[in-house]
Amino acid sequence: MSELVIRPAEPADAERILGFIRELAIYEKAEHEVVATVDAIRERLFGAGATVHALMAEVQDEPVGFAVYFLNFSTWLGRHGIFLEDLYITPSARGQGHATRLLRHLARMAVEHGYGRFEWNVLDWNAPAIAFYESIGATPQSEWIGYRLEGERLKAFASGA
Repeated sequence: MSELVIRPAEPADAERILGFIRELAIYEKAEHEVVATVDAIRERLFGAGATVHALMAEVQDEPVGFAVYFLNFSTWLGRHGIFLEDLYITPSARGQGHATRLLRHLARMAVEHGYGRFEWNVLDWNAPAIAFYESIGATPQSEWIGYRLEGERLKAFASGA
């Protein structure tokens, strides 16, 4: 088995990142919801003032996965945390510990920077991911319910309608 290399993503990775996002969306039965473009990925992850970051996972210089994350803040802890937006390993590279290595890399970043939390969401039907996360010691946060405003509902609320 070849060694996994984890490195910060670069603007040249934008197309591959979008490809991984589409693969993930297909798995999550939501491909139709992906409206991001290569230019949008390049601008938001690598443009001036970018607040979102990405890591690439590679084996023999070939991308096999990625992670996209950003900093959040806990008012109760008075410290930042890392929120993992996406973690994806392409099917042909699964089962080799790559996802664990990506998560551990992010966990180390959190510890090294003195962050208080490392959080992410998982779809309630994704039993393999839930089992994996629980196997590394992560615990579900069942007392919180996520809410979202998007699209027309976001616009309507913002306008006071």
